[in-house]
Amino acid sequence: MNAATPAPRSAPGGRHVVVVGGGISGLAAAHRLLAGGARVTLLEADGRLGGKLYADEIAGVPVDLGAESMLARRPEAVGLAREVGLAADLQPPATASAALWTRGRLRPMPRGHIMGVPGDLGPLSASGVLSPAALARIPLDHVLPRTRVGQDVAVGAFVAARLGREVVDRLVEPLLGGVYAGDAYRISMRAAVPQLFEAIRGRRSLIEGVRAAQRKAAAAQQASGRAVAGEPSVFMGIRGGVGRLPLAVADACRAAGGDLRTGTEVSALRRTATGWTLDVRGPEGPGRLAADAVLLAVPAPVAARLLASEAPVAAAELESVEYASMALVTMAFRRRDLLGLPGGSGFLVPPVDGRTIKASTFSSRKWGWVDEAGPDTFVLRTSVGRHGDEADLAWDDTDLVRLSREDLGRAVGITAAPVAARVTRWNGGLPQYPVGHLERVARIREHVDKLPGVAVCGALYDGVGIPACVGGARAAADRLLGELLGEADGAARP
Repeated sequence: MNAATPAPRSAPGGRHVVVVGGGISGLAAAHRLLAGGARVTLLEADGRLGGKLYADEIAGVPVDLGAESMLARRPEAVGLAREVGLAADLQPPATASAALWTRGRLRPMPRGHIMGVPGDLGPLSASGVLSPAALARIPLDHVLPRTRVGQDVAVGAFVAARLGREVVDRLVEPLLGGVYAGDAYRISMRAAVPQLFEAIRGRRSLIEGVRAAQRKAAAAQQASGRAVAGEPSVFMGIRGGVGRLPLAVADACRAAGGDLRTGTEVSALRRTATGWTLDVRGPEGPGRLAADAVLLAVPAPVAARLLASEAPVAAAELESVEYASMALVTMAFRRRDLLGLPGGSGFLVPPVDGRTIKASTFSSRKWGWVDEAGPDTFVLRTSVGRHGDEADLAWDDTDLVRLSREDLGRAVGITAAPVAARVTRWNGGLPQYPVGHLERVARIREHVDKLPGVAVCGALYDGVGIPACVGGARAAADRLLGELLGEADGAARP
């Protein structure tokens, strides 16, 4: 196993654990439980495994129709990919150069920032992203009185107070929104950008806080040896698509004896004298499963419904979680029709500019394996929708393609019609992390942890990225294995 996530101490005597949810969190948890000796049944309500990781094809070219990359600086996801046989297929982006479509044209993404918050004003000034007035406002950060942080603060509100709203609207919003599909003025700094939150505590200047966080990150990288080894990229993809990862984990789980079922919904969870009972409905009709432990790797509304009777306080907290919906529009063009396309891996769009699309990725340029698979085809995709800005998602698929093409025409001059287009909708796809999110998660876990043999994991709890989901899943699995091991040891003692 990956050295960063050591295996559990020993097997818990073949106790039965039911994992509810077949996204990457549920699959990673099942993989960990099986490695610890548990007997595992995984139940997924959808007809396929993988959740928001979904690899397919367009015009004969393999593509990701969901998340397309994973953070390489955290070891969990890359480590899991290696464990399940995908080491040879790990690939960094072919180019990391991106742009911002703002103030009427494409402008280079300035370097030297943390999630859009600048530490180096030279590249920012040269980029033309901000107006002269906004640039002149930024140095006031060094003389303004300290801005209160408290236990948490919204990223947008804090940055606007220190550097001005234009920094938020044209830099922080498109970058942070690209991760959370949310509103920077509501997103928790402590939860979403913890390195920045820690850096600004006790400092007056935000810019100095960014620089301190960057120095700390560089020192950590140097100490780990990654800088010496020349780590190729912050991000990593998988040949054929990141959507291959959950399928490979599923295959590994089956090989280890796991029972993975799709199209199977859990309608009720009840505590019994010996463990838990789950009411399920699958392809063969209704049924009931007995379990020694249950791991819920499902979105908040589903977890709230299943915990309503056994952990009502946790269920109430879960019911308050808000989600953002979005759509990905993937298009394939004849390569010869896009010869004038600007360089780079794509561009982000600040919501303040009032466009339909929020970003566009030039997949054939960003990922070498996409380029190789379609030498005469160029694949790109756009994203539409974010929390509080989902009106455009009411359009049907044909109109979303049309609106995306109109914005692409204005941004980069694409006038050709695609040879194929696919729209993938992620309704309620991303949990929001408002101010106080970590406290809410702590309250949920406090009440869930009072239930013997129950744990929760997923994008809601420890981060929306793939490594965070894998890490949270493994921690939840280890907690259950520890409980089951303790029970087995107790039963074996005279």
